[in-house]
Amino acid sequence: MSMERGFAPVFDEKSRVLILGSFPSVLSRAEGFYYGNPQNRFWKMLSSFFHEELPTSIAQKMALLLGHGVALWDIVAQCEITGSKDDSIRGEQVVDLHIICGHAPIERVLCNGTKAHSLLLAAGTEGLPPILKLPSTSPANPRYLERTWHEALAEIFANG
Repeated sequence: MSMERGFAPVFDEKSRVLILGSFPSVLSRAEGFYYGNPQNRFWKMLSSFFHEELPTSIAQKMALLLGHGVALWDIVAQCEITGSKDDSIRGEQVVDLHIICGHAPIERVLCNGTKAHSLLLAAGTEGLPPILKLPSTSPANPRYLERTWHEALAEIFANG
């Protein structure tokens, strides 16, 4: 098994929330950007919350994120992984979230699923904004509820 690399973070000086995934899926790695599996609910959920058209290109996805103060990254920078299965992640190297949190006014970190949350807790959370674990937007997650994501985002964006 070879080491796979994740993506660079997406953020700017106006990012208010950091959505943190675990590691890009096979389809995302093939596309070269986050949540590339068309069955993943991430882009549908985010565009629905902000009342925007569903983005289809990487440029549109970046515009949706940055236009609404959303930063996006994965907790794992590189690892060995079988397919897209989070439970097969081995030899992971985690990212330093202070890279984003030190340069953007991040108010909250929203973890997209249990694996992202558990790896973040294991890496340490000192100096980070409040963290919330949300149900994975993966098509493999039967417990996903868009409403849960919308409520978490509304706590951040309701006043701004």
